[in-house]
Amino acid sequence: MNVGARPRGNEAWITVRVEGSQNREGLIGALFVAGSTGVHEDGHAIVTHFPPGTSVSGLKDAIAVADPGAEASFGEAPAADWSRWRAAVGSHQLGALTISPPWLAPATPAAMTVIIEPAMAFGTGEHPTTRGVIRLMQGIPDFAGLVVDLGAGSAVLSIAAAKLGAVRVAAVEIDPDAIGNAEANIAANDVGRIVHIIHGDAELILPLLAPVGLVLANIISSVLLGLLPAIGSSVRRGGHVILSGILTDERSAMLQAVDTADWTLRREDVEEAWWSVLFERR
Repeated sequence: MNVGARPRGNEAWITVRVEGSQNREGLIGALFVAGSTGVHEDGHAIVTHFPPGTSVSGLKDAIAVADPGAEASFGEAPAADWSRWRAAVGSHQLGALTISPPWLAPATPAAMTVIIEPAMAFGTGEHPTTRGVIRLMQGIPDFAGLVVDLGAGSAVLSIAAAKLGAVRVAAVEIDPDAIGNAEANIAANDVGRIVHIIHGDAELILPLLAPVGLVLANIISSVLLGLLPAIGSSVRRGGHVILSGILTDERSAMLQAVDTADWTLRREDVEEAWWSVLFERR
């Protein structure tokens, strides 16, 4: 789930907020094509950022083509000091695991520490959705079979799965800019024999990996809804899926979208405004 980017120098980034979307998936795709480094949902609005120098008129045209009924507003993100931002990133103790940036990692046991270099790819442990998935992962009895991490970003969830005992993990990521950071994190955690990156569309790739023991999907809810059929057909009986990136007020809609004949809700996690859930395949 990409929700932001590392600051670059003192230049102002462009902030875009889109409301009233009738084609969220198409709009999000257009934003990424236009150069977005990540999106997040703020209620029913979609918020994203673009690097300094991006053409605002070009963004307006791209949004209008993808979603003519949407209303977009533009602003400047405050100039950021990288040293201050780095200082604000801390370690997070999540059950048996610690998520830590490299400069704090020596203080924690290596075997159960997930080292993540904060960069453009989302996933440093700083967001509640990442923490929710890692907490729920530790409630799964075993990691038999293949684990697939959809929208892997920094590969934090893939690495966490490997540290918790998974023997095969596929980190699926469509954003080419995230791949380098994911590869570096996998190497830093010495899990390259377990975690393998697949660059491509999660909806197309997941069925090719079936049968899957566990799917991790920390992605905005509108995209999750479109992935549910592929997840349902790919997870083996007795396998699990953890969904995150869902606002608490979207819980009911997500539960209604999940086929209760095929899935049993096992655990839920709530932190701030974010809801994560663990299902078992019947």
